[in-house]
Amino acid sequence: MKNLLYIFLLGLFIYSCSSTRDRDMLGGQTMVENDTVRIANDSLEYEILIIDPGFSYFLNAIARPEGYHSLGYLENKNSFLVTDYNNRVNQPLRYNPNIYEMPINYDHHIDYGYDVNYKLYNYFVYLSQKYNQRFSVPTRL
Repeated sequence: MKNLLYIFLLGLFIYSCSSTRDRDMLGGQTMVENDTVRIANDSLEYEILIIDPGFSYFLNAIARPEGYHSLGYLENKNSFLVTDYNNRVNQPLRYNPNIYEMPINYDHHIDYGYDVNYKLYNYFVYLSQKYNQRFSVPTRL
């Protein structure tokens, strides 16, 4: 009887280890290699396309929800973060040109709306976490 209990526990252990392969750990979402996030305000004819694997997952699953930060907070952070980002674009020998490819034309006097500022700020949060980058203004979740 004692051996039967050990065999049962061993079988249960083996079953529990092998069953994790089929589980969906991302909750139905998958990281797509070529996912593209469009940040735009159609009324201002403003658009940013972010082609970075994992950003759309980060935006949907990890980033703080819309409405967590105020529009003023996001605009203030983005004006500093875009300046720092553009400085890194202009220094390809010092900063990785594969991360900082193109400058962002962001004018803090233009009201881009909440959606643009929210996604842009979270892109900086994503960059700081994925590539372990430190910007002049801290980006925390």
